[in-house]
Amino acid sequence: MKILISGVCGFVGSSLATRLLDQPPAGGLRIVGLDNFARAGSWLNSGPLRRRGVEVLHGDIRQASDLQGIGAVDWIIDAAAIPSVMAGVDGRSSSRQLVEHNLLGTVNLLEHCKSHGSGFLLISTSRVYGIEALGAVHTEVVDGAFVPSDNQQLPPGLSRSGVAEAFTTRPPISLYGATKLASETLALEYRSAFDLPVWVNRCGVVAGAGQFGRADQGIFSFWIHSWRARRPLKYIGFDGAGHQVRDCLHVADLTSLIRKQLVTQDTHQPPVVNVGGGVSNSMSLRNLSAWCENRFGPRKVGADPEPRPFDLPWIVLDCTLAGDAWEWRPSIGIEQTLDDIAGHADANPDWLDRIEG
Repeated sequence: MKILISGVCGFVGSSLATRLLDQPPAGGLRIVGLDNFARAGSWLNSGPLRRRGVEVLHGDIRQASDLQGIGAVDWIIDAAAIPSVMAGVDGRSSSRQLVEHNLLGTVNLLEHCKSHGSGFLLISTSRVYGIEALGAVHTEVVDGAFVPSDNQQLPPGLSRSGVAEAFTTRPPISLYGATKLASETLALEYRSAFDLPVWVNRCGVVAGAGQFGRADQGIFSFWIHSWRARRPLKYIGFDGAGHQVRDCLHVADLTSLIRKQLVTQDTHQPPVVNVGGGVSNSMSLRNLSAWCENRFGPRKVGADPEPRPFDLPWIVLDCTLAGDAWEWRPSIGIEQTLDDIAGHADANPDWLDRIEG
């Protein structure tokens, strides 16, 4: 099997490549990876990937010509994205860059699939779900974390188990969320029009050792690395107390699902599923701080109750559909994931300086 992974030197792309090679499918596995090295720190993964036999190419999915020389592949895993919910509005990347990278880049990958009859696997996001509908859910603080209040009627697709695939994707969902939702829609249209195998995984916060420790890479890694390095941290928005909650998915668990999707012969599986840690693997920033204090010692965290655009108090994915369809559930608990990140931080005390260099 030959696979092309876009964004191969990012955390998700490089982790998928390495872990797929650890347990290759029957018949062997060849991985070609494409990366434009625009993200700080991505170059650090190039050498280790090459030593594992990955053919790492410097290219940009926004340029269709960069894909032409790769030729036929069995699958494309689209792990390239500008991933921040603030992308396009925070002044660091333009809205045009965001759309060109996250959407037009996906179009080029889909065209490559069409030309060669390849399968397509999109790494999508929980941020495709409607912000206004999620923001309208009443929450209360329980043990230092927001949870949906009991005394309300929850909208369709939402329960205390999390956000299911049936929850609304009506805008606003952020420019980032819109590019990913549009990519999902196009991928499903290519699936129908050209009879291509397509799987879309809407991920929660993916985490693990080796993540770059930046806020847009994942809050758990960012918080742990910053806490250990004594860098400034602040609770932003809502009550300014860090009660907002996200679920955490170890990248090894994402890989285990993708491994199933790459070899299945069942085309009747649902093409879009949530892939997250669920309620049992969710945590508030306040409780994450308590974990960090126990691991690294106490420190002060600032507070700014002023809300940020697109932020939400509680996003936890309900992955029941993925469990029913793929017999998949996360096997790595949040404590182990946090310990994995912290162990990497201990072993690489200069990590934040290296990825910013």
